[in-house]
Amino acid sequence: MTVANLQVSGLSKRYGDFVALAPTDLDVAQGEFLTLLGPSGSGKTTLLSLIAGLSQPDAGAIRINGTDVTYGAPYERDIGMVFQNYALFPHMTVAENIAFPLQMRRTDAQAARKMVMSALEMVHLPHVAERYPRELSGGQQQRIALARCMVYRPSIILMDEPLGALDKKLRDHMQLEIKRIHRELGTTIVYVTHDQEEAMTMSDRICLMNAGEIAQLGTPDDLYFRPTSVFVADFLGESNLLDATVLERAGDQVRVAMAGVEGASGAEAMVYDPQVERGRAVKLLLRPQNLHIHDGGGVGDGVATISARLTDIMVTGGMTKLYLQSSVMGGQAGEVGKSLVASFPTHRRGNRFEIGQTLGLAWRADDAVAIAG
Repeated sequence: MTVANLQVSGLSKRYGDFVALAPTDLDVAQGEFLTLLGPSGSGKTTLLSLIAGLSQPDAGAIRINGTDVTYGAPYERDIGMVFQNYALFPHMTVAENIAFPLQMRRTDAQAARKMVMSALEMVHLPHVAERYPRELSGGQQQRIALARCMVYRPSIILMDEPLGALDKKLRDHMQLEIKRIHRELGTTIVYVTHDQEEAMTMSDRICLMNAGEIAQLGTPDDLYFRPTSVFVADFLGESNLLDATVLERAGDQVRVAMAGVEGASGAEAMVYDPQVERGRAVKLLLRPQNLHIHDGGGVGDGVATISARLTDIMVTGGMTKLYLQSSVMGGQAGEVGKSLVASFPTHRRGNRFEIGQTLGLAWRADDAVAIAG
């Protein structure tokens, strides 16, 4: 069985009438990379602060390696923390910064020197040991903060938006560095971010939070391809959500009726919610990259076709996005159609579409998900 390195049971926190964290249960396995993701005010930072011991819960329990640390001090929890602002001591050299937690643990000086150099090797910065933080770039400072956290090999490392202050290119590089270090050390990491791509890239599992509660917990694939609610579908990545009604269900597939969809048999989609039954109003989730675009003729493997007028084209480098107004009703009073987005890899031969052109959008049944509306 998988060993739970961190166990959170019924943990909650209120500030007056405001519920910052509703009673929450969460197990994190040894060596797992778990990301707490969600919008501002969702409870992710509150949960991290409670795990770190920076604030105390109103109810519930926290166990690390089986030991109850709910009301223990941060230094009693065998955790390390990495912050967005690096929190390096400006008057200390890099080596002295990394050695500081070892000094607090009264580690032998000779052993400490070896551990510091080992940590510097881990982050590929052994040559900056005698420099001061002000002499380093932002990316180098963040790697030193990682080294200082890892040097004493804590059981769990908590990271609170550690890459938030870096530019995109450096963020992408640091994501790879953190993943590499995680693989090499096998340490449990609980990571907080509001960046969806960062969460998808780095995590073994994502804990998506909303309004102080866990909206969905699972692998990046689970949340992206098998969302259990409209919030999850809409929050993680771009999405098209169309109104539909379930005509019939057979196992994990449903056939739905949609206004403006060609073909009397309706559209088919996958379903992962047992509450989605015949007659139920649902939202049909279609990811932009799963919409197959055609300007006439056959649609190949598509199981349904929506007619849509092209309103805008955006090239974002590697991807081209088409913004369209469809014939499918959007569900709002007075609305004549639904705004959609389709995407595909940008081709060197250029764009073959024109603004105002009517296109057909088709999809495969296993690329659509019906979600209880």
